Amino acid sequence: MTIREALRNAAERLELHRISNARLTAEVLLAHCLSVEREYLYSHDDRVLREEESQCLENAIYERMSGVPLQYIVGRQEFYGRYFRVGPAVLIPRPETEYIIDSVLEIRPSRCRILDVGTGSGCIAVTLGLEIAGSEVFAGDVSEQAVRMAQENALALGANVGFVCMDVMDGVSGRFDFIVSNPPYVRPGDISRLQREVREHEPPVALFSPEDELGIYRRLVEGAEEMLLPGGYLIMEIGFGMEEKVLSLFETGWQKLPTKTDLQGIPRTVIGRKANAG
Repeated sequence: MTIREALRNAAERLELHRISNARLTAEVLLAHCLSVEREYLYSHDDRVLREEESQCLENAIYERMSGVPLQYIVGRQEFYGRYFRVGPAVLIPRPETEYIIDSVLEIRPSRCRILDVGTGSGCIAVTLGLEIAGSEVFAGDVSEQAVRMAQENALALGANVGFVCMDVMDGVSGRFDFIVSNPPYVRPGDISRLQREVREHEPPVALFSPEDELGIYRRLVEGAEEMLLPGGYLIMEIGFGMEEKVLSLFETGWQKLPTKTDLQGIPRTVIGRKANAG
């Protein structure tokens, strides 16, 4: 079977199983199995696949039709222009989480100290460490597997980030200019509304709030009150319909900055600034 034939066959099967973007998915899977870029598939479309390559593609197609996210099959996901290794132990980085990066960079910090709470793949911490020269970045996650993957991503991308396994901010000390977080905020009762790929394959600890929907946000605000330097910022991703509730947690001693919205106008990132001393 040639690359051209394999692509056509894979796309048809994926389409039959109602996999979105079937053709693109087929290209990504085949490129992964051949360890090449997608462009190679069209410049060498008459190349015949070896038996092990055909079997790799067959296995990948089966996984995708079974609901395994494409990113877990190929083992990576792009975030802020860089590729991060991902697997079932970590949440797949989403485009909306890039608003956290934008929020920090718009403040134009230099030589600042940053703490990323619930780092997962490390995409936020590593990106900030690479984007802000001279920064000191620390990150933690309750999952040891996630911390190991984040460390691997930092090493692969050349970012100097300190990692620790911790629950929220229980494992760190010191003062920071920024505390950032994409915490688990999906209500357990909303599991049926999630896509199959998400509810069956992404880690529940990274998705669902273990308490009431504001529980983890309260802990973040309380921790930030102690650990942020005067004038420091707490920047958090939120779920749909949570803006007013989360902003209400910023009481005396906080300045509420404008919430960042996505391209559809949905509030995504809330920002609180701790008051300056005095």
